Amino acid sequence: QVQLQESGPGLVKPSQTLSLTCSVSGGSITTNYSYWSWLRQASGKGLEWMGAIAYDGATYYNPSLKSRTSISRDTIKNQFSLQLNSVTPEDTAVYYCSRGSWVYEFEHWGQGAQVTVSS
Repeated sequence: QVQLQESGPGLVKPSQTLSLTCSVSGGSITTNYSYWSWLRQASGKGLEWMGAIAYDGATYYNPSLKSRTSISRDTIKNQFSLQLNSVTPEDTAVYYCSRGSWVYEFEHWGQGAQVTVSS
């Protein structure tokens, strides 16, 4: 059973970079046709897909966030990471990492990490 766990700072100042890491156990991030996504949900709003990195290293981004988002991976540590630049309070949300069999499929989820953007 694949398990995912988000980690990173819970508080980020405006204009800085939000960085989160998802540690994966029970499966490899290089497993064929596996896709590893970041999503977020702000209070009172719906779930927003931010982007994904595929088993082969290809990346996919939400066009609305693409200019500020970067997703990378460390295959040795079996982790993938999110960087969101130039954050504002509107980026305050619970951030989730997920695994699916396609870019827009989310079969396994981390527990979520609350990130607050505030000075």
